[in-house]
Amino acid sequence: MVVPILLVVIGVAALSHTAPFPFLLDAAAGKVSVWRMQPADPRAIYLTFDDGPNSTVPPALLDLLKDRNVRVTFFLIGEHVTEATAPIVRRMFAEGHAIGQHSGDRWLMLHSESRLIAELQNEASRIELLTGYRPCPIFRPHAGWRSIPMFRTMSRLHYRLVGWSWLTWDWYWFRRRTGDRVAHQVLAHARPGKIIVIHDGHHRNSRADRQYALEATRRIIDGLRAKSHNFAAFCGSTSSQSTPVP
Repeated sequence: MVVPILLVVIGVAALSHTAPFPFLLDAAAGKVSVWRMQPADPRAIYLTFDDGPNSTVPPALLDLLKDRNVRVTFFLIGEHVTEATAPIVRRMFAEGHAIGQHSGDRWLMLHSESRLIAELQNEASRIELLTGYRPCPIFRPHAGWRSIPMFRTMSRLHYRLVGWSWLTWDWYWFRRRTGDRVAHQVLAHARPGKIIVIHDGHHRNSRADRQYALEATRRIIDGLRAKSHNFAAFCGSTSSQSTPVP
């Protein structure tokens, strides 16, 4: 009897730190943890992108967003923001998109509170130095892996930890990602206030082929617009009037 109970406790503890949905740590963190929004516009959905900036996809992606008049949120990995990619990031800011911080390291959740504070502040300052703009006070951990020190860091820095909503993501187990497949899944589960995540970059390869992300985004925007949905960005004029769903 002891072994099953121990296994359940271990499983719950693991899920609290790694679940791809809000769980125990998120409930304890309150509004610091955001996995769905309650927008002022009841038709708004949040389209977000991870692991950039990617020097191969974002120019065309930004062209698409500009053509469709859509504002989104990009979660950027600090190491990927360089002299070469800074013009892409400046364009993101200039065209009204929100920029948050991201990480390519799952084990960031093991870092101490003081180390996390230093890392986030240093990366935000570096992005500001390279682009002239400072990121929004939002952070998305790699694969959603989180910890108590990470939530304490969010609180001390007045950040919010941003996740995503159930099945509005672009990854599959043991199946190749395609624009059509990703769009079909997202459109089937998108609802007002939900947070969609698409990977326009790769956490290790800043020049990864992510053409599927471009095609998926086109289909998602057109499909949601056909259903009379709008789009909102974190830290923008719409999302600033929005609140996280507890």
